[in-house]
Amino acid sequence: MPKLSVVIPVYNVEGYIRKCLDSLTEPGRIRLASGQEPGYEIIIVNDGSTDTSGEIAEEYRQSCPRLIKLISIENSGQGQARNVGMEAASGEFLYFIDSDDYLAPGAMAELLDIVEQDFDICIFDSIAVNTLGQELEYRPGCRCSPPLTLAAHPELLLENPDVWNKLFRRSLFMDNDIRFSPRVWFEDLRTVPKLYAYTDNTVYIPKALHRYVQRPDSVTNTGKVRRNLEIIPAVDELLDFYKSLGMYGRLKDVLEYLAFHSEFLTSSVRANLADWKSPVQAELARDFLEKFPGYKSNPYVRGMSAQHKLLSFLLMHRMYLSVHILMKLNNKLKNKRI
Repeated sequence: MPKLSVVIPVYNVEGYIRKCLDSLTEPGRIRLASGQEPGYEIIIVNDGSTDTSGEIAEEYRQSCPRLIKLISIENSGQGQARNVGMEAASGEFLYFIDSDDYLAPGAMAELLDIVEQDFDICIFDSIAVNTLGQELEYRPGCRCSPPLTLAAHPELLLENPDVWNKLFRRSLFMDNDIRFSPRVWFEDLRTVPKLYAYTDNTVYIPKALHRYVQRPDSVTNTGKVRRNLEIIPAVDELLDFYKSLGMYGRLKDVLEYLAFHSEFLTSSVRANLADWKSPVQAELARDFLEKFPGYKSNPYVRGMSAQHKLLSFLLMHRMYLSVHILMKLNNKLKNKRI
């Protein structure tokens, strides 16, 4: 039985999926060629792709049937595709990777070594790259020191909630009935921060094993700008979850700042970059202020960076063109540091 199950939701990524699968299959092919068991499985969930992604996935499955499973479903969204893969998995641990991303050279073999250790969640680092593979930004997975528990570090809830820089013990999901929400944005924020409530066994490996591909249309798609409002029910779901466990009181400050950063700052900036005149920015601010009118006294808000304080001031005063110019300039400077 494989120790690790890698789950890949696939939807219309014909230009990216080969690089993803090549980064995942190399150690498995080597082991199989030498007569060994691969020690892991790859579960591709074709989420109703209308391009050649499904055919490419089938090509890889046929070339390595003992390593790769392919499941085809009607288009249901990334969250549901992950759920389908999770249910079909037989590994003790799960790794979810997006089909337009890929692993660093040798990283898959490292993940197989890591799952021999004792943990429930393992966090590692990532590097954002452009579609040519040029490095844009190093993204540390965790800024907390051990022990990585909510009791010692409530700030765990502020770490990047994305799944692609983490390994998870499958039973965390199955035993606690945690699943990804279908057909929504921000499904990782709705899901990953809940898992920390169920374990005191989280570890961090400061190595950039993952490559996050920033596609040119990923931020500035004006047709999807209103979907940034889906951050509101995502944050509300997380607040309600910790209230239901009786943990909200001691986590109030960090949850309030999570809402501030995710709902007010990040989603507002994303909407602003797509359309600086969008009313989504004002709607996000209004909802956040209704929930947390006294946010200025929050210790995390008081201690945030000068850049975030400036963005907060500009957004609260509806100086949206200034935000747009500032963020465009920031992105240009970042891209020059390649």
